[in-house]
Amino acid sequence: MRYLLRKVSLLKDNGFTRLVTLAAGGSGVAYMLDSKDSDRSIRFSVPAPLRDTLSSAWGAADIVPHHPFPSLGPSGYGNPPLFFSSVSSASAAADVNKEAPFKEANEPPKPCCGCLGRDTIANAAAKVGPAVVNLSVPTGFRGMSVGNSIGSGTIIDDDGTILTCAHVVVDFQGFSSSSKGKVEVTLQDGRSFEGTVVNADLHADIAIVKIKSKTPLPTAKLGSSSSLRPGDWVVALGCPLSLQNTITAGIVSCVDRKSSDLGLGGMRREYLQTDCAINGGNSGGPLVNIDGEVIGVNIMKVMAADGLSFSVPIDSVSKILEHFKRNGRVVRPWLGLKMLDLNDMIVAQLKEKDVTFPDVSKGVLVPMVSPGSPAERAGFCPGDVVIEFEGRPVGSIKEVIEIMGDKVGKPMNVVVKRAKNDSVTLTVIPEEANPHM
Repeated sequence: MRYLLRKVSLLKDNGFTRLVTLAAGGSGVAYMLDSKDSDRSIRFSVPAPLRDTLSSAWGAADIVPHHPFPSLGPSGYGNPPLFFSSVSSASAAADVNKEAPFKEANEPPKPCCGCLGRDTIANAAAKVGPAVVNLSVPTGFRGMSVGNSIGSGTIIDDDGTILTCAHVVVDFQGFSSSSKGKVEVTLQDGRSFEGTVVNADLHADIAIVKIKSKTPLPTAKLGSSSSLRPGDWVVALGCPLSLQNTITAGIVSCVDRKSSDLGLGGMRREYLQTDCAINGGNSGGPLVNIDGEVIGVNIMKVMAADGLSFSVPIDSVSKILEHFKRNGRVVRPWLGLKMLDLNDMIVAQLKEKDVTFPDVSKGVLVPMVSPGSPAERAGFCPGDVVIEFEGRPVGSIKEVIEIMGDKVGKPMNVVVKRAKNDSVTLTVIPEEANPHM
């Protein structure tokens, strides 16, 4: 047992201060007895070994008073009477065991569960860092070499599967790869491999590269992006400007930034928005939570602003990987509907403009129907509110997409509400979407 004793001297209340110090240092118990009609007194108990130490260190005069003690009185001055009671060694041991264990001075403090500590970001980066790779693909334009396409990737399986961005390894914007699907892959430990592009989805900008190694490969664990909240800490890893092993940190700014918010055409997509520093070469690198799990794939940044970076949520990536395994490509059903999620405020505003707007608490509004689309052939009209899809109530576009899955060419029943609360059941047959839409 280690006792820490400090003798404190004050101008007047030095005796009382010693009592508090003594009680705290001895893992004892101190309390005050007080009433209006009686003198105040202080009682506390200390372990027997500490009593011997105090007796020899301070002397009996400091512990046991030799004269009567006046009451503290209204002014609070004076020496309160002391009463000692010994504590057995067993009780002392029990008291000590209840306290926090002694830590060495050089031992770093451990953060509480969910707290950000001194090593939190470093530990998260250390878990994923060895699995982050640098990708280089020679590119050409009309037969002329224009350099290399540089990006990052993450080894997600010990069989050599690497997750990255499609625009890093696949033909984009008229540029053609002169490598015939071959990619130079460099690991953090310095090893280099020739990788092969095995699959890519241009719509989501996700691709898979494969390498073969006779020695074990480091891998990163995929997490979940569904539980992320704005303000959560995240770490971005990659090789910006070919500077390998670069780590930046920031927070999640938005968990469902829509592609339309960014002025991107085509089918609806959602991104994680962060303020992590992302630069050329970071594309395809992992976005990691503080547990060291991959929760996104870094894909782009806004060039005209700082702190506006975007990643594909790992939950969306996982579904793409499932499509790759099952179909060899991503199959996306297309209805030809422009849709909008409804909430109480939007419904109230729409009812102010049109009193015939249906009485709904949630649903998906159809502002526009594409001419010649499956939805138009099924009888959808602008102003319809989808409230049920394949027998399941729906309140968001995401729920509609999840219900459709990869079902193409199969009839689906949809219940919509129209003006004056007319309910209509429609049957629509989705078509496969053009990935270049």
